[in-house]
Amino acid sequence: MTLTLESLPGSSGYLDIYPERKMYYFKNPYVLGLTVVAGIGGLLFGYDTGVISGALLYIKDDFEAVRNSSFLQETIVSMALLGAIAGAAAGGWINDVYGRKKATLLADVVFVLGAVVMAAAPDPYILIAGRFLVGIGVGVASVTAPVYIAESSPSEIRGGLVSTNVLMITGGQFLSYLINLAFTQVPGTWRWMLGVSSVPAVIQFACMLCLPESPRWLFMKGDKSKAISVLSKIYDFPRLEDEIDYLSSQLEEERRKVKNVSYLDVFKAKEIRLAFLAGAGLQAFQQFTGINTVMYYSPTIVQMAGFRSNKLALLLSLIIAAMNAAGTVLGIYLIDHVGRKKLAISSLSGVIVSLAILSGAFFVGQSGSTNGLDGWIAVIGLALYIAFFAPGMGPVPWTVNSEIYPEAYRGICSGMSATVNWVSNLIVAQTFLSLAEVAGTGPTFLILAGIAVLAVLFVIMYVPETQGLTFEEVERIWKERAWGRDSNTESLLG
Repeated sequence: MTLTLESLPGSSGYLDIYPERKMYYFKNPYVLGLTVVAGIGGLLFGYDTGVISGALLYIKDDFEAVRNSSFLQETIVSMALLGAIAGAAAGGWINDVYGRKKATLLADVVFVLGAVVMAAAPDPYILIAGRFLVGIGVGVASVTAPVYIAESSPSEIRGGLVSTNVLMITGGQFLSYLINLAFTQVPGTWRWMLGVSSVPAVIQFACMLCLPESPRWLFMKGDKSKAISVLSKIYDFPRLEDEIDYLSSQLEEERRKVKNVSYLDVFKAKEIRLAFLAGAGLQAFQQFTGINTVMYYSPTIVQMAGFRSNKLALLLSLIIAAMNAAGTVLGIYLIDHVGRKKLAISSLSGVIVSLAILSGAFFVGQSGSTNGLDGWIAVIGLALYIAFFAPGMGPVPWTVNSEIYPEAYRGICSGMSATVNWVSNLIVAQTFLSLAEVAGTGPTFLILAGIAVLAVLFVIMYVPETQGLTFEEVERIWKERAWGRDSNTESLLG
């Protein structure tokens, strides 16, 4: 078969010609199973994000030094983020050199080691060391899972499948609050909360041993027979032939263009710089609009709003985490139907309104004449924030970053953009409580709302729509933006 622009496998033109070859989300159990197993990395990410918010309430009871120091509390939370920065920065290189599968297995081993150290910690400083190890595992997983899923997914359902990884993140957060509630009356409360996190990592390690490497990575490394074996489990025979022919031609071209990619190479080519700007910018704005402030500190925020019981704070936070997971399920549908760009803009618009409500609740609460109404307004603001954030700015940055880079740059650029996410996460987590103490909680949420306004402008200006496009079609978008339209190339800019 001769491949033309309209007959590229996975493109809208190809599926218009051969609609019977279109894949659906639940059509292939193999692809779905692969996605779920890879997504356990997202579960670890989400569980660690959520569990520390509840565990911190009890760590303060056990260690007086932690109870008396906001800085030490922030450090316990943030040390995992420092580890994740290191893990994500190295994760891109590990993915490109050793593959997605080995990177996942390594992340699991490091995560289990960190969980054991945390559970056995005799003092806050050993606990902080364990948090750093867990962070390394989470950082490597945060790079690997979206790329592994994207490279194994048909383009027409790629957004939904990558978003499943985000569902696992939010599911992990929800699970962490359930675990937190389950262990509230058990001796060694926080040790159980943190130690249990090793179980999903062990499960993923065992399952991952039975799964293959990414077919695109195998093609890049010249192992065509193994790649075809994997692709044969994803596609029916007629489309399989087209996918093999197309991948062979595209990856041969990729190898001619770039032999070895370094971090500096990302900034040398204008089209790669533009792609990285869009990807890293989305990751930064995901954090600076406050999502992990809400997830790390939601029990603390609820207590700030006037609900003093640890158990009630955890219960209300559990409801918020459940909304986060439910919103992500909606996002899985919307991302391949509405598109990445529109979904991000509508999500951020709701986030701005929600943060304004949260800010207003705390401003009103300072007047002291609300009879507890401000507390409930704050909880409603938190719930609305999650309802708007989860379907859009939750999955969109990870999905876009898994699909906007050329094959040779995908691992290293995904690692760099994930590092931006974790650095931004660290800045927010390390400063939120201190900023709230100095400026007040109301002004702090107002600052986040202002950042969300900037995020809307950024998405409009710099992020293209990639819904339903092949990796190669997305690459042409950046070439057109960098160098103008080629007279022989149909424009894909929307």
